[in-house]
Amino acid sequence: MTRLIDLTQTLDPANRALLPPQLAAAAVVVSPKIEYFHPKEKGADEFCKYLGCTHDDLTDGEGWGSEILTDMSSHCGTHVDAPLHSASRIAGAPARTITDIDLGELYRPGLVLDVRPWAKPGEEITVAMLDAALAATGTTIKQGDAVLIRTGQERFTLKDAGYYQQPGMSRAGTLHLTGQGATILGTDAVGWDLPFGLMARKYQETKDKAVLWDGHKAIVEREAFIVQQMTNLGALPLSGFMVGFFPIKLANCSAAPARVVAFVD
Repeated sequence: MTRLIDLTQTLDPANRALLPPQLAAAAVVVSPKIEYFHPKEKGADEFCKYLGCTHDDLTDGEGWGSEILTDMSSHCGTHVDAPLHSASRIAGAPARTITDIDLGELYRPGLVLDVRPWAKPGEEITVAMLDAALAATGTTIKQGDAVLIRTGQERFTLKDAGYYQQPGMSRAGTLHLTGQGATILGTDAVGWDLPFGLMARKYQETKDKAVLWDGHKAIVEREAFIVQQMTNLGALPLSGFMVGFFPIKLANCSAAPARVVAFVD
């Protein structure tokens, strides 16, 4: 028997209200705005408009249910970053978009690297941490594997300050994983890199361009797909499962929200 384990966050417009005021502009990556058309209410009005009838003509007094989604980023909720998100050229070639990626590249053997024993809020997830977590899986990264980083961030909600202080991946850590063959890089954190505020502060202190979004920029050197805002990684074994990352087919986009599901024997 195969168990299906959902690793996807729910896109709930109510989550927008949980954001701190200073992060209100980030609502588009949390959830869309949703206008609901219930079959007994607006759905009945819409039904009658399209079919040229009145509420009295409806056999059960109801129309259809539908929704209108607005104010939504292609990077909303659990989503897959295409290489284009990191740069226009990857490894010297034009960067691929979400619709350039074959489904076979998005259904891969998975590994969970549990870095919770060592990772600290707002600090880099080091190569040593990744190696220790990999050793705990009892296996190695193989070409085409999906490597999922369990930081423990899913213990927070959007209203918790800790949610925005995730341990982050660096250029060195990212290349360490892709160099071993990983082509999908997932995390339970809101972002793959260190928090933007910390990166900005590092840059202001050092004026070193290399500190700006270095985890994502590592994809410029070696292509991979980054998946952020995952959940439920604690329900997975450390290895021995398949995982599907199936994004909405948004033409020529740098990312798309995805339903991410693990298939566990």
